[in-house]
Amino acid sequence: MIGVYRPSMVKGVLSRSLRVSPLSGVERLGEGRFRLTSRVGVFDLSGVLPCGWTDIAVVLSTTEPLNALPRLVVDGLPVVPLSLPKQGQIRAIVRLPDQVGSLRLELSVASDLQLGSFTVRNLSAAEAALRLAAPLIQSRLGEPQLLPTMARKLVRALHRGGPRELLEILLAKRRHQARPPYGDWVARFTTLSEADRTAIRAAIAAMVRPPRFSVLMPVYETPEPFLRRAIESVRTQLYPHWELCIADDASRSPHVRRVLDDAAKSDGRIKVVFRPGNGHIAAASNSALTLATGDWTALLDHDDELAEHALYMLATEAHHADLVYSDEDKIDAHGRLSEPHFKPDWNPDLAISHNYVGHLCAIRAATVRELGGFRVGFEGSQDHDLVLRVARGGARIRHVPHVLYHWRAVEGSTALSAGAKEYAEAASVRALRDHTGMPVERGILPLTYRVRWPVPQPPPLISLIIPTRDARRLLEKCIDTLRQRTEYPAYEIVIVDNQSRDEKTLRYLQELQDHSAARVVRYDRPFNYSAINNLGVRNARGPIVGLLNNDLEIVDGGWLGEMVAQALRREVGVVGAKLLYPDGSIQHGGVILGVGGVAGHAHKHLPADSHGYFSRAQVAQNLSAVTAACLVIRREVYEQVGGFDESLAVAFNDVDFCLRVREAGFRNVWTPHAMLVHHESKTRGVESTREKQQRFRREMEFMLSRWGEILRNDPAYNPNLTLDSEDFALAWPTRMTRPWD
Repeated sequence: MIGVYRPSMVKGVLSRSLRVSPLSGVERLGEGRFRLTSRVGVFDLSGVLPCGWTDIAVVLSTTEPLNALPRLVVDGLPVVPLSLPKQGQIRAIVRLPDQVGSLRLELSVASDLQLGSFTVRNLSAAEAALRLAAPLIQSRLGEPQLLPTMARKLVRALHRGGPRELLEILLAKRRHQARPPYGDWVARFTTLSEADRTAIRAAIAAMVRPPRFSVLMPVYETPEPFLRRAIESVRTQLYPHWELCIADDASRSPHVRRVLDDAAKSDGRIKVVFRPGNGHIAAASNSALTLATGDWTALLDHDDELAEHALYMLATEAHHADLVYSDEDKIDAHGRLSEPHFKPDWNPDLAISHNYVGHLCAIRAATVRELGGFRVGFEGSQDHDLVLRVARGGARIRHVPHVLYHWRAVEGSTALSAGAKEYAEAASVRALRDHTGMPVERGILPLTYRVRWPVPQPPPLISLIIPTRDARRLLEKCIDTLRQRTEYPAYEIVIVDNQSRDEKTLRYLQELQDHSAARVVRYDRPFNYSAINNLGVRNARGPIVGLLNNDLEIVDGGWLGEMVAQALRREVGVVGAKLLYPDGSIQHGGVILGVGGVAGHAHKHLPADSHGYFSRAQVAQNLSAVTAACLVIRREVYEQVGGFDESLAVAFNDVDFCLRVREAGFRNVWTPHAMLVHHESKTRGVESTREKQQRFRREMEFMLSRWGEILRNDPAYNPNLTLDSEDFALAWPTRMTRPWD
């Protein structure tokens, strides 16, 4: 074993070293020296284990960078990410459970490692706050105008959730500051080595029927350096089965013809047509299409670049799809990469909220021709329109979670400013109206859209199920704001009372019944959220049911009409809402699977008007799950899947329910157009007792056993994004697979 027990007093708090022993995937080379025998090496930490807020210092040196962030595994379940080592040491402040049974350290590195002492020191909440806030304040000293805004955010967090929530926000910000930049991530995980290139060429040579790609590139007045780089990015593809079909849309600059003529002469796979007059991008794309002889078309803008393995990666999916798209990032005039867009798998509702598919997009050439190519009159949205028409035909759509396309960010381009091509919005609105057959309007963000799904007349009855126990003040606010502000006319309220004892609450429940404002159903057993809601649904009269927490506050009159309209779509299962904390920050922006072990809430703590990750906090989309704090579903679907699983009494029952609805073939929808305030868990409190923590651990183990692989691969997320936090940060390491390995 290495590391010895050396108790000492630092600022009045006991500091101690844990004993570190290799557990699995590790070969001992000598005193403190190890070699990993698997991708991840696990070390057991023993001694007097820390709990609560803890300062950790680990002496660690390696000759190669770590392949992944170091992690603590607590009681065999959730992981706590640490930071990458600096100057031979990992320093971190972490929040551990109040009772820790086992603690392990996970490391991943290609080289041997030297592991020294592992020292821990418990911190008071006040000291933890000071330690976490200090670097945040220091980072703002160069921009003092930002300090008041930061202070207001921290004060709001303290007011909203007390010291515990303030500390959690400070911890999240500290981790964000410690994350490596995108350039480091690219160098570590996506830059191809010579061994990678050799393996890719061998994989291509082994293909039985390699598809041929016709890369369509409309050109107009492209700056010469960017035009040359775009063409060269195709010529240097590792995949050789391509042709580049270029249509110049009557450029006036002489360098354009010169560059295109030179390119055609230098490579027989490059074809060029010069249009006699300017017809705009849709007409130019169709001209490029006339040159195409390949099995597939791929779209490339005249100033953008492909990654060298782009066409190979598309080819690996070609036999299973009719349309394939990839992730993308931005490239500046100096070739620097930034702003990666890591997209979900095919997400129909997100695709009608904004053109998230973007680049790189490849479509079977026969399909493009059957649809008549690009529609003139949809300029600026011609790609979006084409994708929607392909999808409407029931196409098989696949997503490659690799950055294969570099979008040029220069002055005046759409990549740099969404407002640079405002005409695209009008074209997209027309395309979406044609695609959905519904009224469509522009969203609150540029290049985003809202479809107005209909509600039949007369509107169907929805039964709103509200579990409660005492807490009259919260329940009364929920009921009053619901009745006063909800515009949807056809609803009934079913309150499921779980052993209320407070006399004021009991009188209030009786008053509601006496005035026919609500029906009250009694659940006289220990709290079981799943059983309570199942009982409520059995007593519902409407063909649609809504599950509401008793600590909700209605602020938007159109919330219920939006959710009912979404739920009435035959392909839709569960519909979730955007929930805010009382201070106006986001509490629930949908559920992302795998975050924190099982699931987490997207965009948590961001301001209500924040764009979120590539506008996803402001647009309707398909998600794997939503919270049952505010959930609407057709009763027939609820009953078809058997309702909530009553073995999940408190945690994750809504995630499990949504996954079973999705498994039954329905799409779950989260909509920001239904927005409510949620006074989260005011009646239940936090999981602070040993009994509650053990129950939470059992329910987590249940979810991991039932849904484990799905939890690690949320189709509404991306394997290049982290499972350690709820902020769409980069995963370190990535979970993406490489088909040539």
